[in-house]
Amino acid sequence: MNDWLQAFILTFIPLFIVMDPIGNLPVIISVSEDMDVHERRRLVLMATATATAIGLAFLFFGKFILEVLGISIGSFAIAGGAVLFILSLNYIVTGRYTEVIREEMAAVVPIGTPLITGPATITTLLLLATQFHIAIVLVSFILNMLITWAIFLGGMHVVRFMGQAGIKAVSKIFGLLLAAIAVSMVIRGLALIGVLPPGLGYG
Repeated sequence: MNDWLQAFILTFIPLFIVMDPIGNLPVIISVSEDMDVHERRRLVLMATATATAIGLAFLFFGKFILEVLGISIGSFAIAGGAVLFILSLNYIVTGRYTEVIREEMAAVVPIGTPLITGPATITTLLLLATQFHIAIVLVSFILNMLITWAIFLGGMHVVRFMGQAGIKAVSKIFGLLLAAIAVSMVIRGLALIGVLPPGLGYG
């Protein structure tokens, strides 16, 4: 039992750190600034469901998927960072992440992936699966997703407290933070493929 608990802790904590639900909460608030309560709840559910599906796919078939497609984790990080940067830049300039953003789009990109289940999470899942029993990694991942869902739902109370005017003001700052995350993701990807020295970037 002690060995199982130790393994659980050693898998749960790294996943919680790389998924960073608290750090990603501002993005939820920013993306959902024009949505009502029901739309925000649906956004959170779809985002966490998307992230869970992607995480499970890579946990069980990750190496096979990457090998078949010829994609490295570094390349995935660069692509994800580029998408995030374009979305954040568009928001800073126009006040919207896309010209017409639907909650389904926002739930998948950028929230579901690459923010929640992005290159860092995928890499961590693949590495943990080689070190621990896959059942323990699975439990840790699912629990992390439930916690992420709960934190994002809790963030809706912050939205109601701030009001639309407050959200719009703070969202501009969050747009800059998202751009910074995107740059870090690209740097991390460049480090992973050997263009830059290792140890750079996020996560």
